[in-house]
Amino acid sequence: MNLRDRYDAATAGIEAPFAAVDLAAFRANAAGLVRRAAGKPIRVASKSVRCRALLADVLAMDGFAGIMAFTLPEALWLAAEGVSDDILVAYPTTDRTALAALAADPSAARAVTLMVDCPEHLDLIEAAVGDRRIRVCVDVDASYRPLGGRVRIGALRSPLRTPAEVAAFAEQVIKRPPLRLVGLMAYEAQIAGVGDVPPGRPARGRVIRAMQQRSRTELARRRAAIVRAVRELTDLEFVNGGGTGSVEKTAAERAVTEVAAGSGLYQPHLFDQYSNFAGRPAALFALPVARRPAPGVATCLGGGYLASGPADAVRLPQPYLPTGLSYDPNEGAGEVQTPLLGRSADLLSVGDRVWFRHTKAGELCERFDALHLIDGDRVVRTVPTYRGEGKTFL
Repeated sequence: MNLRDRYDAATAGIEAPFAAVDLAAFRANAAGLVRRAAGKPIRVASKSVRCRALLADVLAMDGFAGIMAFTLPEALWLAAEGVSDDILVAYPTTDRTALAALAADPSAARAVTLMVDCPEHLDLIEAAVGDRRIRVCVDVDASYRPLGGRVRIGALRSPLRTPAEVAAFAEQVIKRPPLRLVGLMAYEAQIAGVGDVPPGRPARGRVIRAMQQRSRTELARRRAAIVRAVRELTDLEFVNGGGTGSVEKTAAERAVTEVAAGSGLYQPHLFDQYSNFAGRPAALFALPVARRPAPGVATCLGGGYLASGPADAVRLPQPYLPTGLSYDPNEGAGEVQTPLLGRSADLLSVGDRVWFRHTKAGELCERFDALHLIDGDRVVRTVPTYRGEGKTFL
């Protein structure tokens, strides 16, 4: 039985549209991440999973430890549900209500670590939590700045870049009694989040690989110096770095104690563009064929599930099964209908399914209330997404 037939058979009693996860692929992807981490623990990026049941499943696997949440309300919820007692909030919070809730819950205050990178963050936290002891992590700029800093490649995150800047800020944190500095984080988006084999663009791929090699060398030296400077001031529980695209490279740095990853569990199609690893598509969604307007055309219901980021064709979901389908350039992935073109369209009838892959990982879960978990040729569980549990954290 081929993959499409297996998926169709397993979900025959479920009305499309729906989302599903192939558990064999999911487990294989998790094992691949662990191999690449070479013994360093992987902190699971929850924004790339957005399903409490699957987060718990991953954390039960050897090699994974802790969660990287994307908001404080999410972290409080995961802590209260017992999913993890080690949750790092990856982005600074300005949510005073959530900060007050963190301060009022001793168990949550022990489990959750907040991200900071400027004095205003410290002021806001102190004003909200009173004298409650709060764990914090300093975010460090990991972007690459060649040509004497005239060019910046990487995410616009922390303003703290040099060992001196980070150490000076760490001293400010240490001087504030409610705050306990426990970690450092530096996310190299230009390596972990940029594939080096863009389809049909070999010259661009060579440029990306050259940039990433130079960036890795520069960051490894700078990150090591930053960690040394801060460890002279205080003990650190962890130094976090990397993402799915850079796991083995980041883990190889002695200064890094843990890596982050999440997208590689689902393997959305954006992550097919890496030369250093190959995952298996695990998270999918199925749309029904609703009409056949012409030969070589099959039109699906809905499908306009665009990914975040710059507005380009890469943000469109990818028709996956059957193979050989493409978008109509005049319609693309539509709000209410998605025409698909190609020879495979003539093999489809009204009521058949087309399986798609999202560009990114967890964003798919913002479209569906549940994930149907496929093991072999049957659905073994149906679990709610964050959306299905009524949790919207952004």
